[in-house]
Amino acid sequence: MNASDLRDKTPDQLREELTNLKKEAFNLRFQQATGAMENTARMRQVRRDAARVKTILNEKARAAAE
Repeated sequence: MNASDLRDKTPDQLREELTNLKKEAFNLRFQQATGAMENTARMRQVRRDAARVKTILNEKARAAAE
């Protein structure tokens, strides 16, 4: 997922995407605790994607306020 794709989405779609990423991060943490995690790099990718979504949401909110 890259920032240019996220900028094309509406704020509602971004919030939904953020919710999905948070759920995935929770599941990955659970897998890590039980030792069932296969792709450990996915944790980092999910965290960074969530940060990207939050950044774009803040940019859109700031642009709407101006």
